[in-house]
Amino acid sequence: MLAPRALILRAPGTNCDQETAHAFERAGGIARRVHVRALAERPAIADDCQILCIPGGFSYGDDIASGRILALELATRLADALAAFRDRGGLILGICNGFQVLLQTGLLLAGPSGEREATLAHNTSGRFIDRWVPLEIQGGGPCLFLDGLHTLELPVAHAEGRFVTRSVDAMARLEAAGQLPLRYAAGANPNGSEADVAGACDPSGRVFGMMPHPERFIVATQHPAWHGRLDPTAAGVGLAIFVNAVRAVS
Repeated sequence: MLAPRALILRAPGTNCDQETAHAFERAGGIARRVHVRALAERPAIADDCQILCIPGGFSYGDDIASGRILALELATRLADALAAFRDRGGLILGICNGFQVLLQTGLLLAGPSGEREATLAHNTSGRFIDRWVPLEIQGGGPCLFLDGLHTLELPVAHAEGRFVTRSVDAMARLEAAGQLPLRYAAGANPNGSEADVAGACDPSGRVFGMMPHPERFIVATQHPAWHGRLDPTAAGVGLAIFVNAVRAVS
């Protein structure tokens, strides 16, 4: 049986596509990096893939707002293809800039009338934040990417990562549905996100966006304090997210 295939979508300014492809390959998948314009010209490229990932970086220089131009391009040229990919059971992962894109396209957390239930605003500090943060998983939700995980420590690197819902009711609905499974640990919220939210999924658990970078911690030696604390031959905890994705479509 062929290994599951992951399509890593890249655009001008994307800078984490190679690391993300490497993570999927270490997890047992076959990764293919595809430029957004190539996919727009031939959407059938995605037909042979079971996982789609929009990685981190600064797509189109984050002009206007983080992820906005790439989201507009996807919504204009690939909306039907991406919806079809999702509806046939494909997994979609958005990391950092990719999370911003998923929210702005409506592929993630769109309300019944298509309105956005949440957005990612500027950090309350007004600064770009680059640090490692402890994370906790809210159990019992549908997210396939976090299956079996309870705590994580991963790096974040963003200026617009503050999770904000459009209303108190929207937050309550998302929490009740288990769609906000990834949270910054108590006292470790780096950006002012509501309810310490670091990641969100759709009701099926197959579409997931997260601000932390799991592809930056797939081997123990990527952690800044690995010496004396971690087995240098061990996997980093971020790898588990990619393993879960590959396993879910195997």
